[in-house]
Amino acid sequence: MAKPEYVQKNKQWLEAKAKEPGVVAIDGGIYYKVIKSGSKDSRHPDRGSVVTVHYTGKTINGKTFDSSRGGVAPAFRLRDLIPGWIIALQHMHIGDKWEIYIPAEKAYGRFNQPGIPGGSTLIFEIELLGIA
Repeated sequence: MAKPEYVQKNKQWLEAKAKEPGVVAIDGGIYYKVIKSGSKDSRHPDRGSVVTVHYTGKTINGKTFDSSRGGVAPAFRLRDLIPGWIIALQHMHIGDKWEIYIPAEKAYGRFNQPGIPGGSTLIFEIELLGIA
């Protein structure tokens, strides 16, 4: 169960991040910053799409809890992922590489996951490589 101070620290971090130049708000309190733009002509994935991505996930203290870098890019059915990924990826084009900031409510909420304390705002660098 998340500690109130930790939850508050994560919310404050996200509020500050949202005010930085180049950070854009999308649905559900999710924010992103473009690292690289892909093809604006490509389609967006939808909830039923299978997406191929490279990603790195971190907590606000910079600790990496998961990454596909250094291996084969995994494919996921979008609707099977955390809500923050579902929302953000539907805004991306193939070739886009974004840093995405996901509030706990759109990730794992108050529950602990391996390497992720409950109440964590998550930071993902996601590169959308393909849509099936």
